Amino acid sequence: MCTYATLNTDLDGSAKGPESRWFHVSHGTVYFDHPVHAMAEHTLNIDFTDPARGPSARVAVELTAASARALVAAIEAALASAPAEMTA
Repeated sequence: MCTYATLNTDLDGSAKGPESRWFHVSHGTVYFDHPVHAMAEHTLNIDFTDPARGPSARVAVELTAASARALVAAIEAALASAPAEMTA
């Protein structure tokens, strides 16, 4: 069963993509669906992109639900450990 729930967000960062080259990331797409490569029935899929640079400016991640939740907790913990003025 597919959820078809896709969330988009604007981003400001960098990603290392094809040929180990860094590029600006301006967009994120998150959805829970069947993976392309991961060995799981369903995964949380995240695409980090710069649409202005075309389809090659993309990094895709497929995580199991447990891994995605662990990543969210790790991100929250890392941000909480930094001084507030650095994360505003």
